[in-house]
Amino acid sequence: MSQDNTLAERVVALASDKGKTIAVAESCTGGMVAAAITSVAGCSRMFSGGVVSYSNDLKELFLDVSRETLQNHGAVSPQTALEMVIGLHERTDADLTVAITGIAGPSGGTIEKPVGLVYIAIRGCRGVERVREFRFTGDRQQIRLQSTSEALRGMLESLSFC
Repeated sequence: MSQDNTLAERVVALASDKGKTIAVAESCTGGMVAAAITSVAGCSRMFSGGVVSYSNDLKELFLDVSRETLQNHGAVSPQTALEMVIGLHERTDADLTVAITGIAGPSGGTIEKPVGLVYIAIRGCRGVERVREFRFTGDRQQIRLQSTSEALRGMLESLSFC
């Protein structure tokens, strides 16, 4: 069993025990967080769903990220992650919403925003709790896996306060 499966099992169990719902908005992970959660039997009690918003157009359309934020800060920014998580919460009313945006590579990185730069935003029972910046290393798949693991860890931490 992989580490993400174990984390996902713990997320599903804790959310189910507390009667909380979860929704995710994913960009660089392309649905890996949703896949980890939905691989766990019984997740339908607590998982509302997810949005994979790779393009800026879909970030605007489905998550209410403002065009100004995308133009001024870019798709990979704490501002965009924050708007993604708030927009997802407003559209789903899930108790816990998580948003991930980043650069998985191998291309697309710059000196200011290198490959491996990822932002994870969490909105939980206490409102918007945080937007965390990560700088992961490795190839594309490793960066996506590390992002998924950190999102699941953040969910566990947030659920502990509900």
